[in-house]
Amino acid sequence: MEDKINNALREIQRGTSEIIGIDYIKDLVSNYFKLGKRFIIKAGFDPTAPDLHLGHSVLLQKLATLQKFGGDIKFLIGDFTATIGDPSGKSETRKVLSREEVLKNAKTYEEQVFKILSKEHTEVCFNSKWLSALGSEGMLQLTGKFSVARMLERDDFSKRYKENQPISIVEFMYPLLQGYDSVSLNCDIECGGNDQKFNLLVGRSMQRAYGLNKEQSVLMMPLLEGLDGVNKMSKSLGNYIGITDNPNDMYAKILSISDSMMWRYYELLSSISLDELDKLKHDVENNNVHPKSAKENLALEIVERYHSKESAKSAKENFDLVFSKDCVPKDLNEFSAESNIWICKLLVDSKMSDSSSQARRDINAGALRIDGVKILDENLKLKSGIYVIQIGKRKFLRAIIK
Repeated sequence: MEDKINNALREIQRGTSEIIGIDYIKDLVSNYFKLGKRFIIKAGFDPTAPDLHLGHSVLLQKLATLQKFGGDIKFLIGDFTATIGDPSGKSETRKVLSREEVLKNAKTYEEQVFKILSKEHTEVCFNSKWLSALGSEGMLQLTGKFSVARMLERDDFSKRYKENQPISIVEFMYPLLQGYDSVSLNCDIECGGNDQKFNLLVGRSMQRAYGLNKEQSVLMMPLLEGLDGVNKMSKSLGNYIGITDNPNDMYAKILSISDSMMWRYYELLSSISLDELDKLKHDVENNNVHPKSAKENLALEIVERYHSKESAKSAKENFDLVFSKDCVPKDLNEFSAESNIWICKLLVDSKMSDSSSQARRDINAGALRIDGVKILDENLKLKSGIYVIQIGKRKFLRAIIK
């Protein structure tokens, strides 16, 4: 029994940046194995964007691990707090979303998270249920549980205050409301990114202030580096792998990460056990397994998780065909346009590039090929015909110019 508990704790601590209250977590896991008693875990998501990427899935993977060892997940969608905005280390107030935007984004979150989490032990919650019910009297009582001096201990608030940048009173409310979520859900563990440490700790303070006979443990996960291997995975930086990316793109992007970064992705994203991971590392170091083979297995695992086993197999075959044999994929998306279309407009309209400026950068960097020929003329206009357009190693399109 003790071995099972210790192995569970190893997996729970895997890849974490910090855990506060590990002894309490050990007690919870022990009670699950010995008594079958489950415990409550909270993770909050403000639905400020419609799609999740693999950086978000780091936390989801940890929640899935906790589910295996007795955790009932309260997947908290902050429909109330998203209308306030939390800078989370940014230097200015986050744009406030409309109610319609929040609910639309929340719906896509629900559809995506169950590719990782078990529905049986997950409840999707909306914090408007209890925060809207607080009313003005309840809100005032909540503000009395915390001091301004404590609030200014938060790094980004402190920095903005010293630099005379505005901080609205409503932003001070955000950590308090997140802490009150922990009170309402009576949670035992709260999970979040290591950039959320202050807010997560407020939950412990709120549980004490409201007289709960518990103090939640806090489990923090690191921010996953993106495809550049340096900056955190972010859509704004273009270094992300989206959960809704098509299988071919997802597979190819994972294969593009460095050999050293591969282990980081394995630790934070893979479902293989720590013992299996240690063996794989040993085999690679001793040349028993090629790093590319290990990376392929990681890519197959992740594509299968978000799509299917058949899609993963097809993505590998397509990747091998394109990159190993320098061939064009079998099935190309097609895009039709009128004769004399400017190449940058074609790339933007067909969604090969996000903007004209990005298209120009791709062309000037030598990333554009038409029918296998490198194109460096950003002013090129295509006449009627059928062309195979390629940007970099992963993006292909059949352009039908009328």
